[in-house]
Amino acid sequence: SLKIFILKYLAGFNRYCDIQCGQIPSHDLRNFMYRKIWLVDLTPKSVIYWGAEIRAGYNLTIGQGTIIGDKSLLDARSKIIIGENVVFSSNVSIYTEDHDHRDPYFRGNCDKSYRVKIEDRVWIGPNVIILHSVQIGEGAVVAAGSVVTKNIPPFSIVAGIPAKIIGQR
Repeated sequence: SLKIFILKYLAGFNRYCDIQCGQIPSHDLRNFMYRKIWLVDLTPKSVIYWGAEIRAGYNLTIGQGTIIGDKSLLDARSKIIIGENVVFSSNVSIYTEDHDHRDPYFRGNCDKSYRVKIEDRVWIGPNVIILHSVQIGEGAVVAAGSVVTKNIPPFSIVAGIPAKIIGQR
């Protein structure tokens, strides 16, 4: 029907606008738009660098002094909470939903347990992928290229696919 067509078009247009927001060359203007239009809970001394894609910004909280690196993808549909003084390198991806490969229609799965929480003073290296239902403890370090599928204890250093503890801070 026409109503469904319009709703699908608006959803696609919303995604297009979200992606374009990440291309704005001014930190101040881009962060203003994230706060006021996309409703990201972004503290004043935090910054989202160029090229980020944020899905469901109204479910994203970013703490004081946190830096989100270039071209990061934050899929906050099931909520992402990022603490204070967290550093994301470039190309970090966080996914809070997935599809059920056992479902004959490949339907998506999500609920409140799919939330991702990253505590204070965490450093996430470039090209890291963080999957749903994960909590990364305070002061942890995630090495470049890792895939995080399980919780990470505080002050741990993890690396690999899937990420495993390789040291302590």
